[in-house]
Amino acid sequence: MLLPTMGVGSYASPSWLIAARERMRAGTFGNGDVEETFEDATRIVIADQVEAGLDVISDGELRRQRFVYEMFDRLTGLERVPPARRVGVPGYDMAPHFTAVGRVAALGGLGVVAQFEALRRLAPGALLKVALPGPVTFLGPIDPGAAYGADGVARLLTDLVAIVGAEARALARVGAERIQLDEPSLARLPHDLPLAAAVAAINGALADVPGRLAVHVCYGNNAGRPNAERGLARLLPALRTLQCGELVLEFANRQMAEVECLRELADVCDIAAGVIDVKSFYVETPEDVATRIRRVLEFVPPTRLAITADCGFSALPRWLARAKLQALVAGARLVRASLE
Repeated sequence: MLLPTMGVGSYASPSWLIAARERMRAGTFGNGDVEETFEDATRIVIADQVEAGLDVISDGELRRQRFVYEMFDRLTGLERVPPARRVGVPGYDMAPHFTAVGRVAALGGLGVVAQFEALRRLAPGALLKVALPGPVTFLGPIDPGAAYGADGVARLLTDLVAIVGAEARALARVGAERIQLDEPSLARLPHDLPLAAAVAAINGALADVPGRLAVHVCYGNNAGRPNAERGLARLLPALRTLQCGELVLEFANRQMAEVECLRELADVCDIAAGVIDVKSFYVETPEDVATRIRRVLEFVPPTRLAITADCGFSALPRWLARAKLQALVAGARLVRASLE
């Protein structure tokens, strides 16, 4: 398939799911109510992707708010730190932060295996992908504290590599063939972590995992805002040494800046290029998308290129996410027709 289309991972929540979450937090939903609600919402997410014509389907990550935050509930050994700011515009300073009070573990796994199995049941016969946060992104909100002692960051990161790696291998065992690690923190390294150590951690989590492995690197998308200096060239040495088959990268929000860097990356792995700006309410036309794809094709062979958005759609209203998905597919079809 030339220029396969896919989302990055997360999708916009239906409005009724947001209302239902409030009921869940209030404790007025039973376990069966919760399961039914999330399954119904996931069916809608799949339907939006199928109706748009997406080639590779994901579950929208509706069970994990902002792709990672609720996943910390699966970890033991953490104590939540209350945010200093609770009022006003949402931002990274309101996001969950933690202190380690013991060795961090995920005794029951991260829950992504069950989510993938549900996706496979709800989308039979479709090409599927599953994404989960990488170890460096898990590391960012955690203070190793006294629990990890000397070299606490390195020791904590080792535990997180083991947790993420175990989940990735478990996904492969149940049949997941496209597994993606999301690592926005690679662009803004936490705890003064050296870039080489971050790459080693990501590679460690992917070691011995069969299948088509991808790493997604962006500049942050909490409430549609970046959280890092948005330069790609500075990351090239690290990106070239990631042991994955595909890099999923952000370009549309940056007006395709530094797309020429792909020439240096496309000789070591496939590229999934972000040509939809998920941080803007502007709805791209198919021609906008086609123009961006043709720009990428100046540096990436069509046989090594997939078409995607800059990041997940979780920070957008659903009507806008649907419109952007449709533009993504229509633009890819325009270019595909010209290549066939």
